[in-house]
Amino acid sequence: MPVRARRKSVVVDVGGVKVGGTNPIVVQSMTNTDTADTGATVNQVMELARAGSELVRVTVNTEEAAQAVPKIVETLRNFGVNVPIIGDFHYNGHILLKKYPDCARALAKYRINPGNVNIGRKQDDNFRIMIEAAIEYDRPVRIGVNWGSLDSVLLTQMMDENSRLPDPLDAMEVTMRAIVESALRSAENAERYGLAHNKIILSAKCSNVQDLIHVYEMLGARCDYPLHLGLTEAGLGSKGIVATTAALSILLQQGIGDTIRASLTPLPNGDRTEEVIVCQQILQALNLRSFTPQVAACPGCGRTTSTFFQDMADQIQTYLREQMPVWREKYAGVEEMKVAVMGCVVNGPGESKHANIGISLPGTFEKPVAPVYVDGKLSTTLRGDHIVAEFRAILDDYVANRYGAAEPVAETVA
Repeated sequence: MPVRARRKSVVVDVGGVKVGGTNPIVVQSMTNTDTADTGATVNQVMELARAGSELVRVTVNTEEAAQAVPKIVETLRNFGVNVPIIGDFHYNGHILLKKYPDCARALAKYRINPGNVNIGRKQDDNFRIMIEAAIEYDRPVRIGVNWGSLDSVLLTQMMDENSRLPDPLDAMEVTMRAIVESALRSAENAERYGLAHNKIILSAKCSNVQDLIHVYEMLGARCDYPLHLGLTEAGLGSKGIVATTAALSILLQQGIGDTIRASLTPLPNGDRTEEVIVCQQILQALNLRSFTPQVAACPGCGRTTSTFFQDMADQIQTYLREQMPVWREKYAGVEEMKVAVMGCVVNGPGESKHANIGISLPGTFEKPVAPVYVDGKLSTTLRGDHIVAEFRAILDDYVANRYGAAEPVAETVA
């Protein structure tokens, strides 16, 4: 089933990366370092950018963090890393943006949470100050509503109005509508203060899959701002990956979403780049974008009691991802390549024929040979202890011969 046409939205320029319209859906991520620790933050931003994050958000919550931002951006540029850096502000963003203009200038976008920027105030002066900074420094903003920090005044007002209806809605439905209303009213106020329509991106995050889908369907139908998608607090490991994939895939299939993030909880000292890879795989699985050659590998069964094919599939997939920074510059279209590493004769030859290049390894009690198929035809048969190295050499030759003829054409996201 084809993906529906993208929902129409204006285009917002975020430090040279175009978000919205017909531009490719943008992958973004966020650091979890103390932003005041310049070295640690620079290193993590570089890792995220190298993994393919096209926007990277950093927390700006203290004066020390605000003072560190210009140095972080300067250091990244000196290393040739030009990924736009977004400032994530809560509670005191109006103070930091006003007090530290170098920070305001260094950031490519400001993230504002309308639920906590005016805590304890009847007027939205703090929100206005942040919008005025965006106007002064010609920066876009993401107005990001989270149900965990929803504007309590607005929610109470909508709950009271609902209670007076002849047939009131349930409390959760009112909450979902309040999330949408908070985003839209905040965007309206931002424009009233002078921010251009094409300087606003909206998000409305929940941690429940069905609630998130419902909220974004409502929000997408009521505005033409670009939308940033993501479950807030998606969770650990497989739970976070599956929940994020379920929610984002349904929305993206409907044509909703212009930039995405997988808000995964990493294990202690875990790899932060996992959230980038998950986003890339979601987009690639839906045929919305291509980032790296895909490896088809069977799950294994009683016919494949050896772990050799599993090790080989892992080695080949890792090799492809490691090669992509170089291949992307040299070989146009290589990210579309399909590779198969199969474990026995049941589906091995057939799956290998469907791939650009594939190998069918011998299963338990099978003849110890591994036929290699190139573009659907048997190319050679490998034997012995060096199958991985030999297959990788065949893979390298295929890439050079198949994709090396054309001039590289980089996908435009900026």
